Amino acid sequence: MGQPTPATDDGWWRSAVIYQVYVRSFADGDGDGTGDLAGVRARLPYLAELGVDALWFNPWYRSPMKDGGYDVADYRAVDPAFGTLAEAEKLIAEARELGIRTIVDIVPNHVSDQHPWFRAALAGGPERELFHFRPGRGEHGELPPNDWQSEFGGPAWTRLPDGDWYLHLFAPEQPDLNWAHPAVRQEHEDILRFWFERGVAGVRIDSAALLAKDPALPDFTEGHDPHPYVDRDELHDVYRAWRAVADEYGAVFVGEVWLPDTERFARYLRPDELHTAFNFSFMTCPWDAARLRTSIDDTLAEHAPVGAPATWVLCNHDVTRTVTRYGRADTGFDFATKAFGTPTDLELGTRRARAAALLSLALPGAVYVYQGEELGLPEADIPLDRIEDPMHARSGGTDPGRDGCRVPLPWAAGEPHAGFGGEPWLPQPDGWAAYAADRQAEDPASILRLYREAIRLRPEFGDGPLTWLPAPDGVLAFARADALCVVNLADAPVDLPAHSAPLLASGPLDTAGRLPGDTAVWLRA
Repeated sequence: MGQPTPATDDGWWRSAVIYQVYVRSFADGDGDGTGDLAGVRARLPYLAELGVDALWFNPWYRSPMKDGGYDVADYRAVDPAFGTLAEAEKLIAEARELGIRTIVDIVPNHVSDQHPWFRAALAGGPERELFHFRPGRGEHGELPPNDWQSEFGGPAWTRLPDGDWYLHLFAPEQPDLNWAHPAVRQEHEDILRFWFERGVAGVRIDSAALLAKDPALPDFTEGHDPHPYVDRDELHDVYRAWRAVADEYGAVFVGEVWLPDTERFARYLRPDELHTAFNFSFMTCPWDAARLRTSIDDTLAEHAPVGAPATWVLCNHDVTRTVTRYGRADTGFDFATKAFGTPTDLELGTRRARAAALLSLALPGAVYVYQGEELGLPEADIPLDRIEDPMHARSGGTDPGRDGCRVPLPWAAGEPHAGFGGEPWLPQPDGWAAYAADRQAEDPASILRLYREAIRLRPEFGDGPLTWLPAPDGVLAFARADALCVVNLADAPVDLPAHSAPLLASGPLDTAGRLPGDTAVWLRA
């Protein structure tokens, strides 16, 4: 086990490029069809060549995998499908030797129904107080205790044989913890220390605004202000206590905080709470210059009062992949299906995804890159009988689920299963090998090579603020330090602003040296 990191902070996280690893689909080291830590360790040179500063790992803990590992049975053990705790420690250390830090995922709202606490609670032990058990309503208790609905569809309550009901804001296999109980708070602070002592540099907090519940558990029909379980004031005491633990180790937090109220959002980023939080406004914005500029301005404005850096992300394990999303007509973002519009044109989507990569990497703050985005992967259509995401089943089949962005990566064009390893746990589409990393590494025009060069050149933008430049309608242009970024979201090509030298373009300029539509360029001022 590694020694605790000294309680110092060099601010690396303020401008980091962080790569999201969905372990199950990254690389299979033992040939069983499931990605694992051995596969990640073997690909560390690839990640170092990509140039990322840190890796964020989706949960790798022991889990029945009823929700892709977000149903945690033991936070101090690695699931056998992924490897062992010793392998995790080696991975953290080996990545750090390459200059890559590690961020792990914590899921504080709930645990697995196989967690020892919940099993003891079902047996009638005092652990019952660590969850939300209630008698039902109706003459015989046959109705749920309130009208709350699960985030995955259907009631947020499940009845047990003894007649009581328990709360689960997600799947029934994910019972919600009672964060009013001191044992729950103490356990999670101990879990943080457990991983910080193994060299972890940060923690991503899943569903960070959902932990605290109104103890009365009222119906929604009784009013929404304050919300009975979203963004409750008492939650901030939890994160102040967590911040004190992180500061002992020089570690950082990034919160998954979905809130429409920017002032409430910024409260989580006060100096004694979380370091950063995900920026969903930018990720869910359609390919529209005016709306993207508004999203960028609003994001920077809401972070400024608390001195926190913005984060920029185009895609993650819950959202339709960027290439597919940007190749669709804009009919608005659907938070239920995590998708935009209807399918149109993957070639168009790829052009836009390349330009969006340069846009996001030029903005001030930290950037998260979901695995496979650097390969330009599109969303995959998963056969109905192979879908594993509980969102699909809980919605009665109306929600396609999130498996389409979780298909195992293609590494080698000429190998079985595109070099992933054994037969993948989710099927790879026909033609998946065309996106293989080894093929793209040899192609100077590939999106992989674009990402590598963009990350290498990103320091040209320095760490200063953004200044918008005059630009035609449909064009975003800004300066930071001695570099300019211009993104043409319009149809017609545009002239470039005055500059001393080109740095990088997402696609070729036209014969007159103008920037075509759906193309971005970096310039030295």
